[in-house]
Amino acid sequence: MRKRSKYKPKGVRYDTMAYVKSGMLAVGSVPDAGTLLKAKNHAAMDEILQGRGTKDHVDILIGMVNVAEALAQDKELGSDWREEIRAGQDALLEMAVRGLKRGAFAFTGPELKAVNLVVEIHDEQLSKCPVKRMEEALGLVHSVIKHKRARRIIDHPELA
Repeated sequence: MRKRSKYKPKGVRYDTMAYVKSGMLAVGSVPDAGTLLKAKNHAAMDEILQGRGTKDHVDILIGMVNVAEALAQDKELGSDWREEIRAGQDALLEMAVRGLKRGAFAFTGPELKAVNLVVEIHDEQLSKCPVKRMEEALGLVHSVIKHKRARRIIDHPELA
């Protein structure tokens, strides 16, 4: 057999200026990105609040909180809210662990308050965040997960 080549051609950008301009727009002003993302996050939160939450809804909220944390590394996008975002992550982790044990996902009062605050923070971040910065934040989240530096629900002591 012949050895495979590692060469992969780069993609071609047909409109370079449109690509550069779209990178400077705020995510919240892009209809397909910002509006749908906010709607998806709020819909997942509503499903959990109404008692119909599934693991997929919890995964959506976990992704939202992870991106909020990655965006908060930027001084202009909420670096002063890091403690609140961490509290929201902890609350979401506890709810997910409890939901996997019981089979139903539901927040307690303090957990709901912490996660609602993170949802508000993330909505503000989306309205101010440029698309380019959002892509970098998604890359950071992907890198943290890939290199196994993220907290995993299945590694929680209550599930062991």
